[in-house]
Amino acid sequence: MDEQEDGPDIDALPFAAPARRLEPTAPLCWLRAGLEDMRRAPVLSLGYGAVMALLSALIALLSWRFGALGLYLGLATGFLFVGPVLALGLYSFSCQIEAGRRPVPGYCLREGGRHLKDLLIFSTVLLVIFLIWARAATMVHVFFPVQGDYSLRDLAGFLAIGSAVGAVFAAVVFTASAFSLPMIMDRRVDAITAVITSANAVLRNKAALLVWALIIFFCVLLGFATALFGFVFLLPLLGHATWHAYRDTIDASAWPAHEPLAGMPAADHQ
Repeated sequence: MDEQEDGPDIDALPFAAPARRLEPTAPLCWLRAGLEDMRRAPVLSLGYGAVMALLSALIALLSWRFGALGLYLGLATGFLFVGPVLALGLYSFSCQIEAGRRPVPGYCLREGGRHLKDLLIFSTVLLVIFLIWARAATMVHVFFPVQGDYSLRDLAGFLAIGSAVGAVFAAVVFTASAFSLPMIMDRRVDAITAVITSANAVLRNKAALLVWALIIFFCVLLGFATALFGFVFLLPLLGHATWHAYRDTIDASAWPAHEPLAGMPAADHQ
């Protein structure tokens, strides 16, 4: 309530937070910083990774068991309610470590609850995009060869169109979400401004963000190649690295920071 009463004058704020120019190798620095955060809080990070891996396994199981209906249920429960809160927890861990504090999971979850309204707005938009993406994927099957005996050449058109459609949706999701959730957690900003800021930052740093997108893509492939077990390590690594990507890229100083919640963990002087 205090944040709303003492909030900034919306008309005086920029349309979006400015983005710094990045070198193409910047994502490698983000990964190193993410690894350092995991070293500082290994149990919490890997615990979060295990929960997120189980969530991924649940979505995969629902899709296998119930087809499209299971996929939609998994997306709705995972992406709409659980995923963003877990992601904010990882950003909160990195934020607390950056401030010299010992991260506490209960505090992180309470921070996620504070941003519930903006999380729901952001997650609902993502969910709609994913559902449209799933529907588009089923429509692409009209290009699948109808004859029973077909060659790889016959599949070329189907694979090319399917890949192009998937790339478009993936680019939209990545552009909207690259920096928006860390900004929502860090500053008193609405979800729309955070998404616009993220899109602006991606467009201004295409080379660096292309490298970052490829890193995420290969981490996801590695996670599936290890029967989802790799996600226990890879998902928290990417989560911590995303926080550092936001801090390195976005200048959100025009928006006031959130007031600490009661029970803020004490500084770690060790």
